[in-house]
Amino acid sequence: MEAAAAGCDMFEEIVMAEERFHGEGYQEGYADGSHVGVVEGRRYGSLLGAKIGSEIGFYLGFALTWQCLFQKCTDEKNNKKIRALDYLIRMIQKFPYEDPTYDKLQEDLEKIRGKFKQCCTQKGHADDIKECHFLELKVWAR
Repeated sequence: MEAAAAGCDMFEEIVMAEERFHGEGYQEGYADGSHVGVVEGRRYGSLLGAKIGSEIGFYLGFALTWQCLFQKCTDEKNNKKIRALDYLIRMIQKFPYEDPTYDKLQEDLEKIRGKFKQCCTQKGHADDIKECHFLELKVWAR
């Protein structure tokens, strides 16, 4: 009787092997996929963060440079440009670099881009906005 039970258990192991291997394979695949997903997500997040930081740095450099150039001219027309540049600089300084979970990150970034384009158009040259937009795209292409 014990021999028959042992033979039955062995037969059951053979029949259930496919289901067991399927379950083990699924668990291993899920664990490997989760690990690869985390690594890929971290890499993508770092790349996107670096691009945003580079773009913001470009805008800050632009604003500081033009602010210095306009400081020498104190007429009312340039004062308006200086105020717009000052506001752009303040927006950039308030930008939450260290908090990727900030709810309004994209909204604030769009506001900074809009203020940057406004500053480009205030310089008084029709082609400047196209040049600024080209430079913005060039920053993103890096």
